[in-house]
Amino acid sequence: MNSVIVLILAAYLDYIIGDPWGWPHPVRVMGWIISRFSKFALKYCHNPLTQRLAGILLGIFLVIGSGIVGYLIIQTTKSLHQLLGIAIEIILLASCFAAKSLRVAAQTVLQPLTLGKIQDARCTLSNYVGRDTEHLTESEILRAVLETVTENAIDGVTAPLFYAIVGTFLPFIGPVPLALAYKASSTLDSMVGYRHAPYTYLGWFSARLEDGLTLIPCRLTVITIALLSGKPLHVIHICQRDAPNDPSPNSGWSECAYAATLGVQLGGTNWYRGVAKHKPLLGDATYPITPASIEQALQITRCCFLLWLGVMTLLLFAINR
Repeated sequence: MNSVIVLILAAYLDYIIGDPWGWPHPVRVMGWIISRFSKFALKYCHNPLTQRLAGILLGIFLVIGSGIVGYLIIQTTKSLHQLLGIAIEIILLASCFAAKSLRVAAQTVLQPLTLGKIQDARCTLSNYVGRDTEHLTESEILRAVLETVTENAIDGVTAPLFYAIVGTFLPFIGPVPLALAYKASSTLDSMVGYRHAPYTYLGWFSARLEDGLTLIPCRLTVITIALLSGKPLHVIHICQRDAPNDPSPNSGWSECAYAATLGVQLGGTNWYRGVAKHKPLLGDATYPITPASIEQALQITRCCFLLWLGVMTLLLFAINR
């Protein structure tokens, strides 16, 4: 039952501390490796085939390597002292969750917005989204925040928890290695998983890998949100109607599940470096998006996380009995 204790304490650690700015973090190490390798590959690989092969090598090396390194760190520290090993395990697992980071990011944008300081809100929002923020209206800022919260709820919260739970049920593995491996995949996708140059070919494998690894936890999250909404058939219907129109196989589903639950509409026209890009509309605009909508979305994510944690604990107790 050590894994249950590790998961619960890691969740609590993320809730109260999150990722303090400037502290050592596995994602920073992953990001450094990705950045260095990408510069090397783009310098010496000059055609699509070699760039794809380099991208495959990077993806496999970082994802599997992150899991193995995490496992070795835990086993080594446990051999020195059991409590030290458990403490390191908790810290590493907490670093895979981003629930507090999402909450803080949303609040730092909403705070100046609610005070009428729209320019400050635009400036702060630019730290978290890729779209142009200089001319966004209040409603567009609120939509951007809600889209960020609902899209990142999967790869930042429920998907790492899903892989931690899977690792818990695998003999000799534990929750950390698979969660770290997923985090590596997510980091790869965020850094090189783009369809545009210079990552068109180098990031192809990373984007597909992250899509595949996120597919199951995303669908489970959608089902969980639908059940929590109290109107599961309605939420599933809206998701089946709108989510397939989104080019992403996962983010469209997660955003749509939240939109249907909250009765708001996401998607629409965004501007990126002066170029307009239209995203499919997700959900029905029954209500306007408000700061309360964003808080509700954060609460739904928290409930999903706790529900999965509770179900896993009950299953482990049942198995042990």
